[in-house]
This record gives sequence, C-alpha cells and structure tokens, in this order.
Amino acid sequence: MGAKKLSRKKISEQCASKVVEVIPLVMRCLRADMRARKSTELSVPQFRTLAFLDRTPGASLSELAEHLGVTRATASANTERLVQRNYVERYDNPEERRRVVLNLTEEGKQHLYQTRAQTRAYITDLLSSLTAEQVAQIDEALGLLNEIFEEPLLGLSDE
Repeated sequence: MGAKKLSRKKISEQCASKVVEVIPLVMRCLRADMRARKSTELSVPQFRTLAFLDRTPGASLSELAEHLGVTRATASANTERLVQRNYVERYDNPEERRRVVLNLTEEGKQHLYQTRAQTRAYITDLLSSLTAEQVAQIDEALGLLNEIFEEPLLGLSDE
C-alpha cells in the first residue's frame, strides 16, 4: 500500500507541475490573441473585469481588486476606463456610503459576449487539429480542474 500511495503522490506532483506550467502558457496565448485582434479594444484585465462583473453583479471595487490580484487603486483606474467606454456603471451603495457598487451596462455585456465568442473561436481553431477523443479528454480534465479549484474558493467565500 505504501508504494501505491507514493506512486499516486508522485503522479499528483507531476500533474501539479504540468498545471503550473500549462495554465500560464494558455493565458499568454490568449493575451497574445487578444492583442493581435485589436477589434476587442480590451486589455486582458479589462476583459477579466467584465467577466467578473457578469458573474458577480453589484460587486464592490474591493472584491474586483481581490479577483484581479491588484490594488484598489489599480482596479479603480481599470474600472474608470470601462466606465468611460460605457461598459461598466459605478455608483455608491446607499446603505454603505464608502462602498462602490459595479455593474455591467448592456453595452458592456454585449462587448463581453462578443469577445468571449471570438476567444472561443480562436480556441476552437487550436483544438481542431486534435482528434475527437483528445478533445474529449481535455474537456473531461478541464471539468475536473474546475471542480478541484472551485471548491477551495467556495470555502473562502464563507469566511
């Protein structure tokens, strides 16, 4: 049983190394595609902001900053550019004056959905060189990764 556990641990360590290497590579590739397609007019942090607000309507500036991994000042500047483009609306929370509430505008939602569609098309093109079985394996693995990484985040939001 000890050898089996060691083997499983070794495989998990190798898999963890691949995740740490591959995820940044995927993100670099997506960023490069977004930069090449100037039609999106969005930086990756702006895209992530719109996606976060789509999932979390009424989020605060602090919550956005935490999601992006930046300071409140950086998140505020990023948000200001999106407000100027009419993609995000920002207003004070009437119950907590110091809290800024953020929501997507209809224009922001449309731009986000268009950008997502372009990104999906790009990824679809990349995956088209694989067999159906390989694509199914990736799909299954991504589902498992989503479950694994979503669970710790759910626990953190309860604190």
